[in-house]
Amino acid sequence: MAGQTETTSGSSAGAGGRAPLRSAGAAVGRGVWRCALWCDAVAARHWQNVLTALVQVWVNKARSVLTTLGIIIAVTSTITVVSLVQGFGDYVTEMLRGFGTNMMFVFPYSPSGMRGAMLGRVVMTVNDVRAVGGQCDNVRRITPIIFMGGTVEYGREKLENQRIRGATEQFQPIRRFFVDEGRFFGPIDIDNGTHVCVFGREILRMLNADETIVGDYIYIDSMRFRVLGLLEEKGSMMGEDQDNLILIPYTTALKMSPFMRYFVPFMVEATGEEDVEDCSLQITRVLRERHGLRPGDPNDFRLFRQDEFLRDFERVKIIATSILAGIVGISLIVGGIGIMNIMLVSVTERTREIGLRKSVGGRRRDIMSQFLTEAVVLSTVGGAIGVALGYIICHFASLHPALVIVSVPIWAVMLALGFSAGVGVVFGIIPAFKAAILHPIDALRHE
Repeated sequence: MAGQTETTSGSSAGAGGRAPLRSAGAAVGRGVWRCALWCDAVAARHWQNVLTALVQVWVNKARSVLTTLGIIIAVTSTITVVSLVQGFGDYVTEMLRGFGTNMMFVFPYSPSGMRGAMLGRVVMTVNDVRAVGGQCDNVRRITPIIFMGGTVEYGREKLENQRIRGATEQFQPIRRFFVDEGRFFGPIDIDNGTHVCVFGREILRMLNADETIVGDYIYIDSMRFRVLGLLEEKGSMMGEDQDNLILIPYTTALKMSPFMRYFVPFMVEATGEEDVEDCSLQITRVLRERHGLRPGDPNDFRLFRQDEFLRDFERVKIIATSILAGIVGISLIVGGIGIMNIMLVSVTERTREIGLRKSVGGRRRDIMSQFLTEAVVLSTVGGAIGVALGYIICHFASLHPALVIVSVPIWAVMLALGFSAGVGVVFGIIPAFKAAILHPIDALRHE
């Protein structure tokens, strides 16, 4: 009997413990249900306001188009300008990446002021280039670059002041300047300083020649050079024609211009993008040691890194896009003023309707929500039309052969639509508030 009593008592205690839990769970369920019903009612009310706004836009089609014209022009301009700037920036970025982000260019440089004067004569020789190539572990390829200009003759054609560069065979993979006809000069040509050359397609056109020139001879500064190959077409970059170039062995260039032996810049390719920083530090250490620079002395050379230029260009692209988009976006304010003006007129025209809605129980927030929704819908419709026009303009711009491929970034679309909807909110508040504070009796008496 005692055991049975204990069991009964335990069962009663367990049931008493579960009862509060069940009641708490039921209360939470009722709260969630009520919240869901409230959200559904709010969504239905706002959806009804949106439908009413769309009906008003459709009924007054001409007025709506004229009202949103400012928004349409502003959004179209923003989409077009941002897309063109981004397209051009992406084109240049890809071109720079095609040159290799692990490429560096080193040249002698004398700092300005007294510190530069204390360094004396600044020189850089082929021995410096060889030391960098032999002592820097993170250097994959290296080539000296001898800058020259000269007169090129072939048959009856004579070209003055042509760009001539002396280099090694490593120039090809470093700068991605490969030949598509014939061959590039090799180490034997470098060692012997032979009179051979390769050049770009623009030189070929200016000489009025064809690909049969490979194996033939041209004259550079009255010296006979054999044409070994033709460089593949690269096009122009930053207004500079990359096909208007003649390459010869750097040893030959130094024989033609002996004074350049003390001014020998060079180009370096690091072993990888992640090694560019270490490679630049190694180059700096080797050159400072060879030039006898003491701690505190400025470098008598400059090191130009392709990845740094790429980062600088990306920053410039972002700044240019932001400034141009901001300037064009000012027209959104003009479009917003037009929407506010037409919404004030709409409030005046529908004063009796407002009074009737208030007399049957319409609250201020309901009236304000209705007119604010109409303003937002009006501006959003204008923004959507502007986005569509922007896409069309960018599509036809991409078809033009002189322009780069223009793609509309999705963030520009979202930004334009967001701004247009925001303009509707900002400039729709005053008309909506004016409608909400109307007295129902005065509104019903309005003629």
